[in-house]
Amino acid sequence: QVQVVESGGGLVQPGGFLRLSCVASGDIESIYTMGWYRQAPGKKRDLIAVVGATGDTRYADSMEGRFSIFRDNAKNTTYLQANSLTPDDTAVYYCNAVIRTNSGTSHTLYWGQGTQVTVSS
Repeated sequence: QVQVVESGGGLVQPGGFLRLSCVASGDIESIYTMGWYRQAPGKKRDLIAVVGATGDTRYADSMEGRFSIFRDNAKNTTYLQANSLTPDDTAVYYCNAVIRTNSGTSHTLYWGQGTQVTVSS
């Protein structure tokens, strides 16, 4: 059993800063990649960024610059930071992790439930 849990969402002022956390826990031997996505109302879920086990990162073209992804392997945690937020950044932010479990399953994708971020004055 693996759980992926996001935290840190809420109401943010336009022009403000955001820091989200995502922790994976449970039957984990190793985590290959951890990623952040977002889904605005009425739109599809879009990639923001992915970070590998060695800290290598990949960003969606439209997200690079304002968003930063970090990872703490010791804590099985990834962080997403964003600045200069606008109402267009309002969305549910999701985290995922590709995991090898102690029970032997490999490269299994797990999603969190998401955390709502609302950018509004």
